[in-house]
Amino acid sequence: MELELIGKFLEEHDCYTILTHKSPDGDTLGAGFGLCAYLREMGKKANVRNSDGFPERYHFLYEGYEPQEFEEKCVIAVDIADTALLGRELVRYAEPGAIDLCIDHHISNQHYAKESYVDGKASAACLILYRLFKQMARPISRIVAVCLYTGIATDTGCFKYENTTAEAHIAASELIGRDIGFAVINRKMFDIKSRGRIQAEKFAIENMEFVCGDKCSILVMTTAMMESCGIEPAEFEGMASIPLSVEGVEIGITVKQRHEDVYKLSVRTTEQLDASAFCKQFGGGGHIRAAGCELHGTLEEVRAQILEAVGRLGL
Repeated sequence: MELELIGKFLEEHDCYTILTHKSPDGDTLGAGFGLCAYLREMGKKANVRNSDGFPERYHFLYEGYEPQEFEEKCVIAVDIADTALLGRELVRYAEPGAIDLCIDHHISNQHYAKESYVDGKASAACLILYRLFKQMARPISRIVAVCLYTGIATDTGCFKYENTTAEAHIAASELIGRDIGFAVINRKMFDIKSRGRIQAEKFAIENMEFVCGDKCSILVMTTAMMESCGIEPAEFEGMASIPLSVEGVEIGITVKQRHEDVYKLSVRTTEQLDASAFCKQFGGGGHIRAAGCELHGTLEEVRAQILEAVGRLGL
């Protein structure tokens, strides 16, 4: 679907359910609540849903948000490359034809929705929404700007990741002009850490494993370790960048236990390797430098699968 037609689509429909991916980050929540606010400002009814709930860390995105009661007529997925990312609570939307429109920026998008707008070169799903709202008649309000800026900033690592584009900087500049308090947002997202998060980082770093001549680093976070830190799962966001921050490492893999015998892998790579291709062999995907997937089995079995896959890279 062309971007111009999405604007028409939003005008012609109503009673929207907006889906965001499990283990939510700033981009999926920024896109979800940004789109929800924009639709409500248009006089439409809209709600945002997430299998894991809305983390307190992102409270400023949904402050004042209250679910509306209506009969669902249209379903939009934002920042979701695959229905496997919907999570257990939203599994019914994984059925064929359940999702009307998908707006995404992952090159691994499975085109599961009836209609899709996917731009793998866009820095964030929120950047796509920024384009969309700019071409529509209604101006971008402050709360919508806060949501969009947060998504762009977090998915670009505060504009330092390789997916940062000139368009992302231009969009951020215009959104900052709407008095969004960008410095406060960036401090919340990138600087402030709870004592529990610091403890988790300390534990993880002390137990980080290096293989393949130290060109691959693996960081493991078990449920027991995370629970001992006493922090919510959202606070672990950003730790996936730690393994790649070590000098000489070309692929950094963070292994986070989600349930018994279920582990989420977050993979980060340098320009020599394709993170999305690495994760694709396990049914996952994402971006060239940042991707993810899930592995099933005991921690020892998962580690063995990872080492086998890394060994095939020829590092």
